[in-house]
Amino acid sequence: MIAIAAIWISVLLIGGGFALDRVLTSAITRNFDTSLEYVLIAMIRSSEIGPEGEVRQIEPLGDQRFLEPYSGLYWQISGGNQEPYRSRSLWERTLKAPTPHVDDEIHTYDSNQFPDEQLRVLERNVILPGSNVSWRFQIAQSREALDVQIGAVRSTLIPSLALLGIGLIILAALQTFYGLWPLRHIRRAIAAMRGGHNRRVTAPLPLEVQPMVEELNALLAHNEKQAEEARLHAGNLAHALKTPLTVLLNSASGSGTELAETIRREAATMQRQVEHHLARARAVGRRGAAQARSNVWDSVDSVSRAIARLYPDVRLDADGDKALVTRVERQDLDELIGNLLENAAKYGGGSVFVTVLRDGNEAEIQVEDDGPGISPVDRVRIFDRGVRLDSGKPGTGLGLAIVRDVAEIYGGSIALEESEDLGGLLVRLRLPAG
Repeated sequence: MIAIAAIWISVLLIGGGFALDRVLTSAITRNFDTSLEYVLIAMIRSSEIGPEGEVRQIEPLGDQRFLEPYSGLYWQISGGNQEPYRSRSLWERTLKAPTPHVDDEIHTYDSNQFPDEQLRVLERNVILPGSNVSWRFQIAQSREALDVQIGAVRSTLIPSLALLGIGLIILAALQTFYGLWPLRHIRRAIAAMRGGHNRRVTAPLPLEVQPMVEELNALLAHNEKQAEEARLHAGNLAHALKTPLTVLLNSASGSGTELAETIRREAATMQRQVEHHLARARAVGRRGAAQARSNVWDSVDSVSRAIARLYPDVRLDADGDKALVTRVERQDLDELIGNLLENAAKYGGGSVFVTVLRDGNEAEIQVEDDGPGISPVDRVRIFDRGVRLDSGKPGTGLGLAIVRDVAEIYGGSIALEESEDLGGLLVRLRLPAG
């Protein structure tokens, strides 16, 4: 918008300035020519034919410059076979017409016949009483004074128009800047909502953008309502399936037939799927509340106490930033950390260490154990749902898969490495920091 306004203003001012320059230059030149025309008419009126047919002036012209050599103001009368009758200011020079012609009216033109002086020339052919000769009367003046006047006008006109153009462009820029300022408020408000500081655009805005803000807030409310309804439906469906699946598993566990084994295996698979999708549905629904904030250390502390009761022989230690906050719901954060600590306690060698630290805009939770670790080949496969590297211990094989999916829902990630300190597995869980 600013660029288009600047181009349009520049075009208009250049066109207008050119037209104004032409008008003013023509007016100054016309005024200059008018003063010379008066002198030419006076010179014609004061001329007559002498006894020998020569032209002469009855009375001299009043301007003293006609008597000063090379003064810049000259006159000349020529015609027939007579030597040109000229002013003393011409000295040894002679005024010449561009081409032989007859001017019944005053003819005006510029001449550069004098190398060191540009002239403005007015001439007219007149037949004086008592003569049949057409006499050419010429009056010429140096263009220096005329060019000085035109230069003075242009030296005022060009800076004035340039200043006007700059002022108009600045005004257009300010108008555009302040006119679009409410959109910056909306952008910051949306960023605040995405960052979890607000749920709606509540800042007072001009009437021009208020309808858009109202529609935006209505859209957010509609999306939240749909997400909540979908989460509730998914949760209800999952809970409705869990009870029959549990009954099937319990019934099949009491029988050793092949049919019972098949029912038990397929019901376990269905149960894993239900738990997995139920965890995702909860995370997606809670992620809609972008203002979620959870203290990482508090979650690590509470989950560690629970794991310590389940695995009393495992030593759990933690260190790091106790004030670090992440943009994850507390329930989901507990589930993420709980899965990691439970896996470390279950498959480790009896020692688990948790480190909490901030890395730029992310909160990093490191969980290390002294177990056998996981080979580089299995570190990718372990995230598949239902994959268990140690089938001798109870579990569903969903822990790391759920951690990965929930972390990605919140914009985080998880990576598996080898622990340099304990020698076992090192899990790096990265989540957006508050």
